[in-house]
Amino acid sequence: LAIGIILVAINPYKQLPIYGDAIIHAYSGQNMGDMDPHIFAVAEEAYKQMARNNKNQSIIVSGESGAGKTVSARYTMRYFATVSKSSSNAHVEDKVLASNPITEAVGNAKTTRNDNSSRFGKYTEISFDRSYQIIGANMRTYLLEKSRVVFQSENERNYHIFYQLCASAMQPEYEHLKLGRSQENNLLFT
Repeated sequence: LAIGIILVAINPYKQLPIYGDAIIHAYSGQNMGDMDPHIFAVAEEAYKQMARNNKNQSIIVSGESGAGKTVSARYTMRYFATVSKSSSNAHVEDKVLASNPITEAVGNAKTTRNDNSSRFGKYTEISFDRSYQIIGANMRTYLLEKSRVVFQSENERNYHIFYQLCASAMQPEYEHLKLGRSQENNLLFT
């Protein structure tokens, strides 16, 4: 097991012009250290190592709530889709992240630091063919805060899905669930 590059990225909480296609092409084919530290430099190194050594590579994106993990993963996937010249015109990151609304409803909750904080981990596996073009992806999620279902700290909330279900309680297709309003279920939905 070898550990490679470590990049510390900070979420500026605004869009910056450093993630466009021109920047992707600038990092493509470059050696690590030839350019400024960037998520694209890490992605290029992983892509190059995969192609050179014909071995799987891993990129771990970690950080606190609101740090920009999902956005960093999205930029990495877009980098791979662009440099691999994937045959599909639809961006792979859009396909992989199409499940995000469902994943976020089930795995996100309001915390004291973030109204839409991910309380789960994601493992995304991107598959390449022999010419190193993307042919698919698989995403697995892991719920990390199961205790949140029955207990929330002060000024925090349960998972969004519970509030969404309660808001839909009067819909005919949900009557059999015998749901009430979230305020009526104060112990579970505070």
